[in-house]
Amino acid sequence: MINNIAGDVLISAGFVAYLGPFTGQYRTALCEDWLKKLEEHDVPHTREPNLISTLGDPVKIRSWQIAGLPNDTLSVENGVITQFSQRWTHFIDPQGQANKWIKNLEKENGLEVAKLSDRDFLRSLENSIRFGKPFLLENVGEELDPALEPVLLKQTYKQQGSTVLKLGDTVIPYHEDFKMYITTNLPNPHYTPEISTKLTLINFTLSPSGLEDQLLGQVVAEERPDLEEAKNQLIISNAKMRQELKEIEDQILYRLSSSEGNPVDDLELIKVLEASKLKAGEIQAKVKIAEQTEKDIDITRLEYVPVAVRTQILYFCVSDLSNVDPMYQYSLEWFLNIFLSGITNSERADTLKKRIVNINNYLTFSLYSNVCRSLFEKHKLMFAFLLCVRIMMNEGKINMDEWRYLLSGGAIKTMRENPAPEWLYERAWGDILALTNLKNFSSFADDFIDNIQEFRAIFDSAEPHREPMPGKWDSTLDSFQKLLPLRCLRGDKVTNAMQDFVAMNLDQRFIEPQTSDLTAVFKESTSTTPLIFVLSPGTDPAADLYKFAEETKFSKKLSAISLGQGQGPRAEAMMRSAMERGKWVFFQNCHLAPSWMPSLERLIESINPDKVHRDFRLWLTSLPSNQFPVSILQNGSKMTIEPPRGVKANLLKSYISLSDDFLNSCSKISEFKALLLSLCLFHGNALERRKFGPLGFNIPYEFTDGDLRICISQLKMFLDEYADIPYKVGMESWSALPLNGRWRDDWDRRCIMNILEDFYKPEVLTEDFAYSESGIYRQISTTYDLNGYIQYIKSLPLNDNPEIFSLHDNANITFAQNETFALLGAIIQLQPKTSTSGGRGREELVEETSKDILKKVPDPINLQEVMLKYPVLYEESMNTVLVQEVIR
Repeated sequence: MINNIAGDVLISAGFVAYLGPFTGQYRTALCEDWLKKLEEHDVPHTREPNLISTLGDPVKIRSWQIAGLPNDTLSVENGVITQFSQRWTHFIDPQGQANKWIKNLEKENGLEVAKLSDRDFLRSLENSIRFGKPFLLENVGEELDPALEPVLLKQTYKQQGSTVLKLGDTVIPYHEDFKMYITTNLPNPHYTPEISTKLTLINFTLSPSGLEDQLLGQVVAEERPDLEEAKNQLIISNAKMRQELKEIEDQILYRLSSSEGNPVDDLELIKVLEASKLKAGEIQAKVKIAEQTEKDIDITRLEYVPVAVRTQILYFCVSDLSNVDPMYQYSLEWFLNIFLSGITNSERADTLKKRIVNINNYLTFSLYSNVCRSLFEKHKLMFAFLLCVRIMMNEGKINMDEWRYLLSGGAIKTMRENPAPEWLYERAWGDILALTNLKNFSSFADDFIDNIQEFRAIFDSAEPHREPMPGKWDSTLDSFQKLLPLRCLRGDKVTNAMQDFVAMNLDQRFIEPQTSDLTAVFKESTSTTPLIFVLSPGTDPAADLYKFAEETKFSKKLSAISLGQGQGPRAEAMMRSAMERGKWVFFQNCHLAPSWMPSLERLIESINPDKVHRDFRLWLTSLPSNQFPVSILQNGSKMTIEPPRGVKANLLKSYISLSDDFLNSCSKISEFKALLLSLCLFHGNALERRKFGPLGFNIPYEFTDGDLRICISQLKMFLDEYADIPYKVGMESWSALPLNGRWRDDWDRRCIMNILEDFYKPEVLTEDFAYSESGIYRQISTTYDLNGYIQYIKSLPLNDNPEIFSLHDNANITFAQNETFALLGAIIQLQPKTSTSGGRGREELVEETSKDILKKVPDPINLQEVMLKYPVLYEESMNTVLVQEVIR
């Protein structure tokens, strides 16, 4: 060890000094380069030296991990760099792991936490320097306050025998125990070289391999706590054994140095040597047991790798969603809670293989349903499709070139004549020619021409995504590859094909409407986690919240305020009072008070879980906004408030909010149930017509849940008060009262009256009355209870057929095409910007395209020849312009 210490410490010193800002893979690659240099120059070193084995203390590392340091190699290396760095550390920490670790680690030492935006952050820093406390400056940007310069550079000097430091205009005593930590939650900050020389930058950004490592440790700890306990006991006993050995060695050295005469005659020394021999034998036996336990742990860890891999794929799918909408923010802590509850709640199994399948299936759907609550309808299929594709990519089932083609199409290399211009658009034919550039589709254009009638049948089909492909293509293409020809021929049906693809490769549950209620969200919340309603235009969850407060007996303890200019101090006072008394506060329209949002963030962060009343809840509403604080979004429970998509989802939402008591509360139960179904169908119809653009309504009106509630209460009132059902009165009130002032177009009003006639007439009271030609949407027996109605609704088709809107099948085409390309566009935003495995990276593609373009570009024009032929003369100004253009 003494021989090798020079090389080992040299590598470790280089690691601490230089490798902090880099990722795990890059650190490994650099270390390997350094090792080659050591071998070239014959510097002695152990076979595979690394920072943790050279400088790391297992007992200390374990205490760090108890304080919240993740257990993957990168994080442990970061801990060792923090310990040995000569400069203050600056953590790049988008997931907040370093922040949490430092807060727990230094909690007992009186850690001071501040932000640059705090008014008194310099005073807090001054106190920490005076009294030798640790100081954490969190959430900094790309620039630091110049006032910090002397602290960062440790510009201390002696004054009257004591060490002092000048902070601003004040000279303050400098305590040797003072420590400073800085964290930023920016994912990829760009720091100037000056900052890099003043601080040790440490990269805490979570990488897929790092997260995999962490999750592997957690899943083994959950599934095999006996092994985890054995591992901890090992670390403790190893440290104890080392301590005992050191004490014995010290005794031997002391006896040898103090013994006089022949050491063999020193009985005390001989006793110590015998004890040492026995202890060494004990230690050797324990080391063998320790090695075996380590091997058992490693074998078990390897068996659970599929769970860690699947979970890290899910996490990075979720963390990328913020590129699509600023409100889609999810913290790692929130994700890990879902992960751990998934392991606990998933079904047990006899074999480990089956258990892993159960964990993966449960986790995937649990995460999907949790995230879906906070996604807008238009992004739910995109998320399910992305989950499915990323899982299949990891299994090597998707070709990256084919994936890129699906998202953004391709370029045509050789143009050919359109074989069927009478029905095949030029754009579609161009897409087919571009498709032939892919390896698996090289003969597709030729086969298309040979089987043109079969392809036309697909083109004309009502369900082209379910038609078999002509010739060899039906058997040679897998379910993903069949999306590519469909994209060329019928872009409007790609979303339907994606639904089938997700149902086949994941599960039918991933494409079913996900309904969520306040009870479920409330159960998961605590007094420190805000509950956030993410709004879409024309929605208001206030009525639902007031109703829920009444059910939970909190209606008298709920205070509400609509935020806006000057409302901040009032809202703050309201929140502080509610925290003490255990009330609920409801802050509406946070997007209207962007300047007060940092204050709200500070208020929420300052909530002390030990002091706040456990009944306190903070409810917030906001439209999507870049100004909304990320930390509130990441740590809160989010719900999107918008009308569901599709008649089926609308019906389901309407009926889930009802009860059997309500269905039976009318004097005319049978008529009420029949007309209620009619009314809910009409409401869904009116909402869904908007997606057809001017074919639905000239103006896209916003119909709310409040409109439906008013109509239902009116229906009940009419049935209770009139002996005969007043159809005419009902029609007038339904079309006018709740929608009063909204019908800005006479033709739209005429249209809605005609539609209403189909849903509000005596015939709808008869069982099996058909609302559509096919009879899919029909009246059912009024003997059913609420559950019977919900089961019927669940049996309806997922995608609406235009017949329910009395429209032609072709009405769907434009809407569906726009939907497809909007969905693909959203997925493009989620693609990594770096090169990817299993296919060519962006850099290679750009280089290849550049070479192609260069071949087509003509050689530069010879300037001398131009100037000879067209001399630059005063009277020939055009020649001057020509020469300037050639130079340019």
